[in-house]
Amino acid sequence: MYDLIILGAGASGLFLNKLLSGKNVLILEHNEKAGKKIEVSGGGKCNITNKILSYKNYYPSNPLLKSYFKKFDNKSLLKWIEKNGLKVRELKPHQYFFSSSKEILRLLGAKNIIFGAEVFEVVKREDFIVKTSKGEFRAKNVVVALGGKSFKKLGGSDRGLEIAKGFGIGYREFKPALVGLSVQRSEEWFKRLSGVSVRARVRVDRREWVDNILFSHRGITGPAILNASLFWERGFIEIGFLDNVKKYLKNPNKQIISQLPLPRRFIKEFLSVVGVEDKKVKFLSKEDFKKLRLLESYKFAPAGTFGFERAEVSKGGVLLDELSEFCESSVRGLYFIGEVVDVTGELGGYNFQWAFTSAFCAYEGLRSLI
Repeated sequence: MYDLIILGAGASGLFLNKLLSGKNVLILEHNEKAGKKIEVSGGGKCNITNKILSYKNYYPSNPLLKSYFKKFDNKSLLKWIEKNGLKVRELKPHQYFFSSSKEILRLLGAKNIIFGAEVFEVVKREDFIVKTSKGEFRAKNVVVALGGKSFKKLGGSDRGLEIAKGFGIGYREFKPALVGLSVQRSEEWFKRLSGVSVRARVRVDRREWVDNILFSHRGITGPAILNASLFWERGFIEIGFLDNVKKYLKNPNKQIISQLPLPRRFIKEFLSVVGVEDKKVKFLSKEDFKKLRLLESYKFAPAGTFGFERAEVSKGGVLLDELSEFCESSVRGLYFIGEVVDVTGELGGYNFQWAFTSAFCAYEGLRSLI
């Protein structure tokens, strides 16, 4: 009998275990090693958090998040990291990384883990019974930190939602997020530009990002598109490849392609698609200029996403309003933390921040009980 069983040895599960060091806790992990997603994230350097933290701006807005971040925010996390002898560096604007993901994995390392334990079912009688491929385990409390369906090759699944469903706890089905977008026939030309990258403005509803986009043989990806995918459900996405076309076409005696600050391969393909010949600016008609202005605001409706195999995270999960301020569900002793909860942030360390924040909130609820 354990005081607590943590399901999942990802960022949230490992951090909670670290905070409860010395307690009667068991971690059950279906992979053969801990923190596989931590290890590969951020190019092997783990983008742990961001200097700027706002639940309104970097997460699909949920006012309930405010109380969680009040307990443990980016400054709290950075202070904890420093206190434990590690250093982070701002390798990208506002984004903190380790020299290697192995540093944080060593710090979060745990011996109280049973690997290769696939969770089949969690039931509650007097205590919780966790049925796994390695046998049954009993505990007074259970924390579900099983993540989402993204990175299936690293063990992603919706098992956490199946557990919630079994207890009648509300959730939203997982969908791929921070993922590339596939295109319809009208944008097949995107695929012909596979490998081309441009900096652009991308807008979904009232949200906007200025960052790189990358054309792919499957559609379109890159940081700006990945962030847009978090907020896109259906309908149009707007891309601004240039702010003002006429501003760049100043010399009437030069060709279009020689004056627009975009990759030649992109411009050639775009001109072919919109039906404008590459010619000297002085020969452009009003209709030509109208077509060229599509570079300022190109709208298209994606066909879908690249799917969970290519998604960095899953959006959806156990509804936040189903949980207490300590991430405890309506079933006493059953907690949900990390990606399995319906909280998903943009690129830049926001999802690891939530993993650590939610784990700390659960710790506050559990530390006086176990």
